[in-house]
Amino acid sequence: MTDRPSAALESDRLVGAHTTAPLRLAVVDADSGFLQVLTKRLDRLGWEHRVLVTPVSVDNLVAMRLGALVIDLATLGPQAWEYLERVCSSLPGLGVVVCTGRSTVAQRVRGLRLGADDWVTKPCHPEELIARVEAVVRRRRRAEAPSAAAPITAGEVEVRADQFQAFVNGRSVDLTRREFELIQLLADAEGRVLEREEIYQRVWGYAMARGDRSVDVFVRKLRQKLEKASPDWRYIHTHFGVGYRFAPEAVGAPVAAPDIDVDALASTLR
Repeated sequence: MTDRPSAALESDRLVGAHTTAPLRLAVVDADSGFLQVLTKRLDRLGWEHRVLVTPVSVDNLVAMRLGALVIDLATLGPQAWEYLERVCSSLPGLGVVVCTGRSTVAQRVRGLRLGADDWVTKPCHPEELIARVEAVVRRRRRAEAPSAAAPITAGEVEVRADQFQAFVNGRSVDLTRREFELIQLLADAEGRVLEREEIYQRVWGYAMARGDRSVDVFVRKLRQKLEKASPDWRYIHTHFGVGYRFAPEAVGAPVAAPDIDVDALASTLR
């Protein structure tokens, strides 16, 4: 009897080590060799999986009721970044892992900031990809665990973590994933002022670079959507030179004097 190669034995050991419940996974990839090995692993794990050689619409992804999506950006061509952003913003509850060829740091950072949960570089072992998908799904399940708690109500706005959305009188404010993460962070602070650097770190997951205005841009977009949906209330208040505070105030109610950036004022008087 011929001994099996040690690599094969190790692969079997890894496959047997999976203890999580079967997942429903879609893979957007056209690499036939890689897909052949990957699908065999997925079959042995009992995962429901579907290979998509071309991108499908967000509506079709919703209908598939996926737990995770693996995307090879090279398969998508020029539309890759737009498609990645559209999927991540439209399906905030979906775990997205990019598995593609060699890339630059700038490309990986761009993909993660657009909403991808992880990035794996080919060539890679299918077991590593599977483990990373499992890790992404675990993190998301842990993050969603507290969502059974009561929604946050402020003024006319109801923030629903279980739906990744905010509502006014039952109507969705239509927030993107990033905007929802922002309003949830601000609302959870219960009126405390959050510094721009803290907001960036907790929402974007990176240290804020000097001069980066991403927080201000997203706060402005979020504020506009809230004020359009609930025009009789003001929710996000700017503390100049510091950050932002979330507190519902009815329009026409007495307003506290705004914080003054003393350093900025002094510089203008010099």
